[in-house]
Amino acid sequence: MLTEGQNVPDNRSETTRRVLSTKDEVRSAMVEVARTASRSITIMTLDLETNLYDHPHFLDAVKYLCLSRSYARIRVLITNPRRTLRDSNRFVYLGRRLSSFIEFRNIHESYTSHHEAFMIADESAIVFRSEADRWDAIADTHEPTMARHYLNIFDEIWAVSPSSHEFRHLRL
Repeated sequence: MLTEGQNVPDNRSETTRRVLSTKDEVRSAMVEVARTASRSITIMTLDLETNLYDHPHFLDAVKYLCLSRSYARIRVLITNPRRTLRDSNRFVYLGRRLSSFIEFRNIHESYTSHHEAFMIADESAIVFRSEADRWDAIADTHEPTMARHYLNIFDEIWAVSPSSHEFRHLRL
Protein backbone atom coordinates (compact mmCIF):
# COMPACT_ATOMS: atom_id res chain seq x y z
CA MET A 1 0.00 0.00 0.00
CA LEU A 2 1.27 3.46 -0.84
CA THR A 3 1.80 6.06 1.80
CA GLU A 4 0.23 9.47 1.36
CA GLY A 5 3.43 11.14 0.17
CA GLN A 6 4.18 8.71 -2.67
CA ASN A 7 3.19 9.09 -6.30
CA VAL A 8 0.69 6.61 -7.65
CA PRO A 9 1.93 4.51 -10.56
CA ASP A 10 -0.32 4.52 -13.60
CA ASN A 11 -1.43 0.89 -13.56
CA ARG A 12 -5.08 1.47 -14.39
CA SER A 13 -5.46 -1.79 -16.25
CA GLU A 14 -4.73 -3.68 -13.04
CA THR A 15 -7.28 -4.02 -10.29
CA THR A 16 -6.21 -2.78 -6.89
CA ARG A 17 -9.38 -3.42 -4.87
CA ARG A 18 -8.95 -3.06 -1.14
CA VAL A 19 -11.33 -3.38 1.77
CA LEU A 20 -10.90 -0.52 4.24
CA SER A 21 -12.06 -0.21 7.82
CA THR A 22 -10.33 2.77 9.41
CA LYS A 23 -10.31 6.52 8.88
CA ASP A 24 -6.60 6.46 7.99
CA GLU A 25 -7.10 3.73 5.38
CA VAL A 26 -10.00 5.63 3.80
CA ARG A 27 -8.05 8.90 3.78
CA SER A 28 -5.04 7.21 2.17
CA ALA A 29 -7.27 5.62 -0.47
CA MET A 30 -8.97 8.97 -1.16
CA VAL A 31 -5.60 10.58 -1.77
CA GLU A 32 -4.50 7.69 -3.99
CA VAL A 33 -7.69 7.79 -6.07
CA ALA A 34 -7.59 11.60 -6.35
CA ARG A 35 -4.02 11.38 -7.65
CA THR A 36 -5.12 9.04 -10.45
CA ALA A 37 -7.55 11.64 -11.84
CA SER A 38 -6.64 13.21 -15.15
CA ARG A 39 -10.02 14.80 -16.00
CA SER A 40 -12.52 14.74 -13.17
CA ILE A 41 -13.30 13.98 -9.57
CA THR A 42 -16.87 13.35 -8.48
CA ILE A 43 -17.75 13.39 -4.78
CA MET A 44 -20.94 12.54 -2.92
CA THR A 45 -20.59 13.24 0.79
CA LEU A 46 -22.56 13.81 3.92
CA ASP A 47 -20.64 16.92 4.96
CA LEU A 48 -17.16 17.02 3.40
CA GLU A 49 -15.63 15.20 6.34
CA THR A 50 -12.72 17.22 7.66
CA ASN A 51 -10.76 14.01 8.26
CA LEU A 52 -10.82 13.30 4.52
CA TYR A 53 -11.34 16.38 2.37
CA ASP A 54 -9.46 18.89 4.52
CA HIS A 55 -6.27 16.83 4.53
CA PRO A 56 -3.18 18.48 2.92
CA HIS A 57 -2.36 15.51 0.66
CA PHE A 58 -5.90 15.39 -0.69
CA LEU A 59 -5.95 19.15 -1.23
CA ASP A 60 -2.61 18.94 -3.06
CA ALA A 61 -4.00 16.26 -5.41
CA VAL A 62 -7.05 18.42 -6.17
CA LYS A 63 -4.94 21.55 -6.72
CA TYR A 64 -2.59 19.64 -9.02
CA LEU A 65 -5.49 18.35 -11.12
CA CYS A 66 -7.08 21.79 -11.45
CA LEU A 67 -3.89 23.69 -12.18
CA SER A 68 -2.41 21.14 -14.59
CA ARG A 69 -5.55 20.53 -16.68
CA SER A 70 -7.57 23.43 -18.06
CA TYR A 71 -10.52 21.08 -18.61
CA ALA A 72 -10.52 19.52 -15.12
CA ARG A 73 -13.88 19.32 -13.39
CA ILE A 74 -14.66 18.55 -9.77
CA ARG A 75 -18.30 18.15 -8.75
CA VAL A 76 -19.38 17.78 -5.15
CA LEU A 77 -22.82 16.84 -3.79
CA ILE A 78 -23.29 17.57 -0.08
CA THR A 79 -26.13 16.29 2.08
CA ASN A 80 -25.48 18.50 5.13
CA PRO A 81 -23.99 21.81 3.91
CA ARG A 82 -24.57 23.70 7.17
CA ARG A 83 -22.20 21.45 9.09
CA THR A 84 -19.61 21.77 6.31
CA LEU A 85 -19.70 25.57 6.40
CA ARG A 86 -19.58 25.62 10.19
CA ASP A 87 -16.41 23.51 10.22
CA SER A 88 -14.39 25.91 7.98
CA ASN A 89 -13.20 23.22 5.60
CA ARG A 90 -10.14 24.14 3.50
CA PHE A 91 -11.59 22.23 0.54
CA VAL A 92 -14.48 24.72 0.50
CA TYR A 93 -11.97 27.58 0.48
CA LEU A 94 -10.06 25.90 -2.36
CA GLY A 95 -13.34 25.52 -4.26
CA ARG A 96 -13.99 29.24 -3.89
CA ARG A 97 -10.52 30.06 -5.22
CA LEU A 98 -10.82 27.57 -8.10
CA SER A 99 -14.52 28.07 -8.79
CA SER A 100 -14.15 27.52 -12.54
CA PHE A 101 -13.04 23.93 -11.76
CA ILE A 102 -14.90 23.02 -8.55
CA GLU A 103 -18.68 23.16 -8.14
CA PHE A 104 -20.67 22.36 -5.02
CA ARG A 105 -24.35 21.45 -4.92
CA ASN A 106 -26.68 20.61 -2.07
CA ILE A 107 -28.33 17.23 -2.53
CA HIS A 108 -31.95 17.69 -3.52
CA GLU A 109 -34.30 16.89 -0.63
CA SER A 110 -35.86 13.95 -2.47
CA TYR A 111 -32.45 12.21 -2.50
CA THR A 112 -31.38 12.72 1.11
CA SER A 113 -32.24 9.09 1.83
CA HIS A 114 -29.01 8.11 0.04
CA HIS A 115 -26.61 7.28 2.85
CA GLU A 116 -23.61 6.28 0.77
CA ALA A 117 -20.51 8.39 0.28
CA PHE A 118 -18.12 8.01 -2.61
CA MET A 119 -15.44 9.63 -4.70
CA ILE A 120 -14.82 8.73 -8.32
CA ALA A 121 -11.77 9.77 -10.34
CA ASP A 122 -12.42 9.99 -14.06
CA GLU A 123 -14.69 7.02 -14.76
CA SER A 124 -12.63 4.23 -13.28
CA ALA A 125 -11.21 4.77 -9.78
CA ILE A 126 -13.50 4.77 -6.75
CA VAL A 127 -13.64 4.89 -2.97
CA PHE A 128 -17.09 3.79 -1.80
CA ARG A 129 -18.69 3.70 1.65
CA SER A 130 -22.21 2.28 1.81
CA GLU A 131 -22.82 4.24 5.03
CA ALA A 132 -21.36 7.75 5.05
CA ASP A 133 -21.10 7.80 8.82
CA ARG A 134 -18.89 4.67 8.95
CA TRP A 135 -15.32 4.08 7.78
CA ASP A 136 -15.99 0.67 6.21
CA ALA A 137 -15.21 1.10 2.51
CA ILE A 138 -13.84 -0.39 -0.65
CA ALA A 139 -11.34 1.31 -2.90
CA ASP A 140 -10.08 0.47 -6.35
CA THR A 141 -7.99 2.45 -8.83
CA HIS A 142 -9.43 0.50 -11.77
CA GLU A 143 -13.06 -0.49 -11.40
CA PRO A 144 -14.85 1.17 -14.35
CA THR A 145 -18.08 -0.83 -14.04
CA MET A 146 -18.67 0.12 -10.41
CA ALA A 147 -17.45 3.68 -10.98
CA ARG A 148 -19.87 4.19 -13.89
CA HIS A 149 -22.76 2.75 -11.86
CA TYR A 150 -22.25 5.28 -9.06
CA LEU A 151 -21.46 8.04 -11.53
CA ASN A 152 -24.89 7.47 -13.12
CA ILE A 153 -26.54 7.76 -9.70
CA PHE A 154 -24.52 10.91 -9.03
CA ASP A 155 -25.49 12.45 -12.40
CA GLU A 156 -29.19 11.80 -11.72
CA ILE A 157 -28.98 13.56 -8.36
CA TRP A 158 -26.72 16.32 -9.71
CA ALA A 159 -29.23 17.21 -12.43
CA VAL A 160 -31.96 18.11 -9.90
CA SER A 161 -29.80 19.49 -7.08
CA PRO A 162 -29.46 23.24 -6.62
CA SER A 163 -26.12 25.02 -6.79
CA SER A 164 -24.76 25.85 -3.40
CA HIS A 165 -24.32 29.62 -3.36
CA GLU A 166 -22.99 29.61 0.21
CA PHE A 167 -19.99 27.59 -0.99
CA ARG A 168 -19.17 29.96 -3.83
CA HIS A 169 -18.95 33.25 -1.97
CA LEU A 170 -16.20 34.25 0.39
CA ARG A 171 -17.45 35.79 3.61
CA LEU A 172 -15.35 38.80 4.47
